Amino acid sequence: MCAGLNLPRECDSFNGWHPMSFWQEQRVAVTGGAGFLGSFVVEALRARGCREVFVVRSREYDLRDRREIARLFETVKPTIMLHLAAVVGGIGANREHPGKFFYENAIMGVEIVEQARQFGLPKLVVVGTICAYPKFTPVPFEEDQLWNGYPEETNAPYGVAKKAILVQCQAYRQEYGMNAIYLLPVNLYGPRDNFDPASSHVIPALIKKCVDAKRKGDKSITCWGTGSPTREFLYVEDAAEGIVLAAEKYNKPEPVNLGSGREISIRDLAEMIARLTGFSGEIRWDASQPDGQPRRCLSVARAQREIGFTARTPFEEGLRKTVEWYEKVPAAARL
Repeated sequence: MCAGLNLPRECDSFNGWHPMSFWQEQRVAVTGGAGFLGSFVVEALRARGCREVFVVRSREYDLRDRREIARLFETVKPTIMLHLAAVVGGIGANREHPGKFFYENAIMGVEIVEQARQFGLPKLVVVGTICAYPKFTPVPFEEDQLWNGYPEETNAPYGVAKKAILVQCQAYRQEYGMNAIYLLPVNLYGPRDNFDPASSHVIPALIKKCVDAKRKGDKSITCWGTGSPTREFLYVEDAAEGIVLAAEKYNKPEPVNLGSGREISIRDLAEMIARLTGFSGEIRWDASQPDGQPRRCLSVARAQREIGFTARTPFEEGLRKTVEWYEKVPAAARL
């Protein structure tokens, strides 16, 4: 019988349980719910019939402060929390703010897990990062390889801080029986992404470079590194689907990758974005700037097996939607 939140995998609409009825019974708090990924997760929850979705905003609750987190639990009384809030950025932002990225991500995660335990939260879903993997992890990255080395140096403080929360979730499950699960999404992209050059990731940074250069009539753009590293990307709507599926179906201590299982070189990515934006100028590479991790591509077998997740959006289609959104939405609205 399907009861409460500890749902066996065989529970589905064919034997009396359906995700719509499941979500109708939940009070869900989403940290980072007003952000890029969070906004799509909130939409996915509401589309599944969740009547009570509470978007946790930083101006209302400082998630670095345990008293504020305790107030959040006391006020909202969630049955599920999705912890998506994070301090993130590209290589430049990680190099400039390693201390901030470590402290704020670590303290948010540690205090949320502890306050969730004290509150007796039925289920906690923590969203980690692919930056937690060792620098030279063999491709495709399998979850069991997470501890086989140190993360790539430019984002190691961020990756280590987020990975520490996995340890905490597993320790709390072992000692307190806490149902906390941990997800490892690959690099995300899509509409509503962060296009601020000071803190954006590679896809929005390249889109902005190409669109701005086209509008100004520039004959070239300059990109960091050599263009040789590879990356895997997951469209944000697919990522939201994976997170919601995990919240519905997954109740085990092992982390789960969320990805598309496909990789592309940064050089090929830049050329594809240039084509989609209509920028026909030269793409120059500044090899004095870091490349970051040599390769990133996840094994998605566990997500397929445990929660039935497979990315659906073809990469070029997702890029085209992202470019169209950026070109149509006014700059003030993008912020």
